[in-house]
Amino acid sequence: MTIDIILDNIYSLPEASKQTLRNHIVEVSFPRGHILLRADRVEKSIYFIRQGIVRAYAKTVDNDITFWFGKEGDTVISMKSYVSNQKGYEDIELLESCELYELKTNTLQKLFDEDIHIANWGRRLAEQELVKTEERLISRQFRTAKERYVELLNQNPYLIQRVQLGHIASYLGITPVSLSRIRAEIK
Repeated sequence: MTIDIILDNIYSLPEASKQTLRNHIVEVSFPRGHILLRADRVEKSIYFIRQGIVRAYAKTVDNDITFWFGKEGDTVISMKSYVSNQKGYEDIELLESCELYELKTNTLQKLFDEDIHIANWGRRLAEQELVKTEERLISRQFRTAKERYVELLNQNPYLIQRVQLGHIASYLGITPVSLSRIRAEIK
């Protein structure tokens, strides 16, 4: 996915503003298993996924709890670092080798002061991420595990082929055995 499509999906920018952003974005790639963002650190970059799948998770004493998957076109960001310049609480792991676009947060913050269109783009980015988080929270609180799985299949059918079932079970808040039962019921 091109950076122009990703930027436009967040907020349509005038060409001059988009070019200013593009001038500060670099393409990077990392192998499967790479930890892109780490918990307990103030992250200095945000990323946009050109190609690949990632997951956000938090570590507990017993295991990791996956709470988000990112795919092509998605933004990979520690919102706590981005908004408050504070240490984040999540690790972001690449589940496939990924091609990403990287933008330094301090550069973006300076561009907010210089260009109202980029500032509005940044506001829309934060608003979209907030809505996604709210939707995940509501789904987790008010839907059964089976309903959440069906919703995941409908919204992101590619995940089943590209992500380990253990990560999907964790995302749904169930055990792998429960996920197997749900999958058998649905077939």
